[in-house]
Amino acid sequence: MTEEIADGMHASEARLDAADALRRLGHSIVAHDAGDEFFVRVAEAIDRVLPDIEASPPRRRLPEHMKRGLFEGPPPDGERIDHFPDCVISGHANPLGVAIVVHREGEEAVARVTLGPAFEGAPGRAHGGTVAGIFDDVLGNVLTIIEQPAFTAELTVRYLAPTPLGVELEYRGRLVRREGRKLWIEGECSDPEGARIAEASGLFIAIDFTRMGSK
Repeated sequence: MTEEIADGMHASEARLDAADALRRLGHSIVAHDAGDEFFVRVAEAIDRVLPDIEASPPRRRLPEHMKRGLFEGPPPDGERIDHFPDCVISGHANPLGVAIVVHREGEEAVARVTLGPAFEGAPGRAHGGTVAGIFDDVLGNVLTIIEQPAFTAELTVRYLAPTPLGVELEYRGRLVRREGRKLWIEGECSDPEGARIAEASGLFIAIDFTRMGSK
């Protein structure tokens, strides 16, 4: 078992396994009608273990350590881009998250995502907020590739078609323009046939590396 590190950039295998199990439970509850007796048992089981975790010490995660870990050097082409393990979009230690995986392809950040039932908005379709959240994360991962800390100032999403559940979608993002501290990053989401489902453009404001983690 891997020990957790207090810098917020790592999570133990046990924590990751627990988060994965809870995500699968969430998708199953939305997708299946198991009957009330089952759901009563689930609630009772959770209520039995909650006091133990709620009584444990709070985690201490230092923002400056977490952010610095993202800019120690861009990953090699084709490799995964690591992010905060508790991020609601790409953090695999977050039981309520999407748990996407982003990797580098040249100067682009790329994620291939299959959205499960828990992210449903309209029946059979992903919620638009989930689509936008993934864009924010993928476009933000471009910052790691170009080694420039920045924050999201504006995000515009254009929904071109309903976003399906249960099929692999491809998100891509790239830097298109820079003026001083302003960085414009754009991207798109496509279905397995290559048809565009949504497009996004984001304005990011660069910050000084030495100020990362400061209020």
